[in-house]
Amino acid sequence: MNRVTLAIIALFGTALILYWQVQSKKSDQTLDVDASEQPNYIIDDLRSTEYNEAGFVNSKVTAKHMEHYEDASMTYFTEPVYLIYPDDGQAQWRLRATKGSHNNLTGKVSLQNNVIIDSISPEEPIQTLSTSYLELDLDTMIMTSDEIIHVTGNEFVIQGTGLYADLNAQSVKLISEVEGIYDAK
Repeated sequence: MNRVTLAIIALFGTALILYWQVQSKKSDQTLDVDASEQPNYIIDDLRSTEYNEAGFVNSKVTAKHMEHYEDASMTYFTEPVYLIYPDDGQAQWRLRATKGSHNNLTGKVSLQNNVIIDSISPEEPIQTLSTSYLELDLDTMIMTSDEIIHVTGNEFVIQGTGLYADLNAQSVKLISEVEGIYDAK
């Protein structure tokens, strides 16, 4: 054997020994996972209906993925879609986002990233609201946000910072820096 062949054999031998050591160290390591950080259950393609104390539908939610953490009283969603039923019992709003969470103690839903609120009825003056973050209290049906809000309605477009909306009273208020365009047709 010549020197080049011996060098190649030594190189591959050293690589094989190093690979074997790394693999044996990985298998010796134990996973120290805190059980409280693991979800109690996971659901893909979630479909759920929540009822109020009177027995009427309060909200319906669908999501691509859901993880529930009992100890933290939190539920996290991927691509949630909420149908909201205010006091009169008819679905009036559809809320969508990339991510969401539900605090089971407070009843508040937080939606993040590409939040879009659509009116179910084409007769509603406000057709679409969009923002990057929104909170909804499912008990009081009050939506709030401190982010920039874009509102599209029948013949108008409005932008402002901050939102306070009472879905039971059917009122929506932009808090500050409100600018709008009205287009009478």
